[in-house]
Amino acid sequence: MNVNKDLNYAFNLSRQCLRLIGIWPDPHISLNDFRWKSIRLIIAICIMSVYAVIPQIINLIRAWGNMTRMMDAFVLVNFFLTLTLWKLIYTRYHGEKLRILIASVITDWATSKRNWERSTMLKLARTGRNLSFGYFTTAICTILFIFFVRLGPVIRNIHQPRRHLVYRFDYIQKSPNYEITCFIQVCSSSYAILGTCGVDSFISILVFHICAQLINLRSTLNNLIDGLSNQSISSSKFRKGLTAIVIRHKHLIRNVRTINDCYSPVLFVHMIGASSQLCLVTFQIFTTITDDLNVIPIKIIFLTFYTIFVLMQLYIYCYTAERLLTESTNMAYGVYECKWYNIPAKDAKDLMLIAYRSTIPLKLVAGKFGNFSLELFGIAVKTSLGYLSALLTIRE
Repeated sequence: MNVNKDLNYAFNLSRQCLRLIGIWPDPHISLNDFRWKSIRLIIAICIMSVYAVIPQIINLIRAWGNMTRMMDAFVLVNFFLTLTLWKLIYTRYHGEKLRILIASVITDWATSKRNWERSTMLKLARTGRNLSFGYFTTAICTILFIFFVRLGPVIRNIHQPRRHLVYRFDYIQKSPNYEITCFIQVCSSSYAILGTCGVDSFISILVFHICAQLINLRSTLNNLIDGLSNQSISSSKFRKGLTAIVIRHKHLIRNVRTINDCYSPVLFVHMIGASSQLCLVTFQIFTTITDDLNVIPIKIIFLTFYTIFVLMQLYIYCYTAERLLTESTNMAYGVYECKWYNIPAKDAKDLMLIAYRSTIPLKLVAGKFGNFSLELFGIAVKTSLGYLSALLTIRE
């Protein structure tokens, strides 16, 4: 078995993106070493901040009162880029904790000797890869269309006295400053897409791996109880195996808490922002179609893909968290459904340790105000449509 091959299979997309930016939590490299990856992160943050966020803040102030221009500056660029910067900074800040998590994942792949354990891990890794692949595909389509929408005016006015940048900033007009700024702004969009997709995919794959470990732990417990009920193992060996299961369960709970400690504030802002973006972007689609007789079809396509992208961002967290909640709860059900009635009472009582720990399901939290789940996904979409209806009513 090749641990590096398995790790690459599970984390390939997110690892490549985070390595490009310089925040992949490699357990083999000390964070105290100020290496090239730290320089890459500084470059990415500076490019996104100076060449995209700051110009859009200025545009937002200048467009105050013009709803269309304000939404274009705030929703489509500023909020997305600011949230991406926050995700990158949090990932780098909690790099030591995340390195421990990755080292734990490597250990899990290296110590899994049974075929059914590796099969479960590969199955969950495949699910995470498929979600990530769909997410990345939507993100790539979105960035391609935004380039078409943004670069159109740039190309049409390239020889005019007053030229437009990708992110409008009228103070830069002279060559070669104008051309260099255009190129760097395109790079800032690429960094933003790679950064947010890399972090989102990284979190989801980590959670899916924990789900796989919970499934394996439940199967190990059932096999252990079956062995004792069939008298193929002794009571002392059963207790030794049960102790290992309890310790392993506690370790998985600690890993989920680490993920929440690292990303809970970011996920809270992400949840609120996703609802706001869905409302405002769909409002912009509606107003563009109804008010602009010369509407550009590619702009509508871009806004549609952006809406799908925001939905995918929220869904990947909600689905992952739902799977985590289900598998952690199934640990308790696994205790109830096993053949505990065929083993001695003194051994059956020890199972209550696992049942008690599983009464509180593991969750992916958004701050201290909510938990991600498929129910939350439905509530967020419903709330966004409700606010959209209110905006359309006010507009009329």
